[in-house]
Amino acid sequence: MTVNVQDAIVLLGDSITEISFAGNGLGARLADVYNRKFDVVNRGFSGYNTDWIIPIFEQIFPTQHQQQHAPKVRLLTIWFGANDAALPHSKQHVPLDQFQANLRHIIHAVRSPESPYYSPDTRIILITPPPVDPARWAAWLEEAAPETKGDPPDRSFEQAQRYAEGVRDVATQEGVAVADAWTRIWEAAGRDESRLGEYLSDGLHLNTRGYAVVYDALIETIAAKYPEYHYDRLQTVFVSFDVIVQNPEKYRELTKKRSAFGN
Repeated sequence: MTVNVQDAIVLLGDSITEISFAGNGLGARLADVYNRKFDVVNRGFSGYNTDWIIPIFEQIFPTQHQQQHAPKVRLLTIWFGANDAALPHSKQHVPLDQFQANLRHIIHAVRSPESPYYSPDTRIILITPPPVDPARWAAWLEEAAPETKGDPPDRSFEQAQRYAEGVRDVATQEGVAVADAWTRIWEAAGRDESRLGEYLSDGLHLNTRGYAVVYDALIETIAAKYPEYHYDRLQTVFVSFDVIVQNPEKYRELTKKRSAFGN
């Protein structure tokens, strides 16, 4: 734990978010480009759907009172749907209308002045769930958990597509930005289901190439919708060492915290 000196980007999601700091995933890439400007905070929860994340959100997102003593959340990405879109027999399944209502609940919690979690400086970006390769996912499950052999499939390509469309609809209706992971990966795969394995590690989760596609989509969304929060528009909170070596006798003054926004 360190003293609160930098604002934050919070990544809220399921396992696709949780493991995104491994290798060269989305979280790792964001932490790199925002290094010393914004802290990138991983709040991914493997296996979670939007029903289960709401009580978690209410514990991890600061209330208005707590915000006085916590890093200011500048960007909040909300990336769910991979588990909500499980087929109805799965315990992870959340009906599409309820999934959309849950997304709206989180958005309103952050944006409504009447909410205890109201945070007017927070910009929200929804991310659509990626396409799935059900056959590859079923094969991976059978190998990882042999007791599931013979179980009915718990994912479908069409179901994931519907939930991605549902995310886009919520973004439009609520006036928030969306990074369309589903469409970008589908396009990268040439609209060919047999090529989804180039972007998915196991049929459900992303590999490095998949995360690269989503990273590009997210950064483009930030540049278009919230350009003031793009890493190229920010300065480091503490000056570079070369500024200090030019005037080493003033290091105490030069090393004082400054705004990432240059004012």
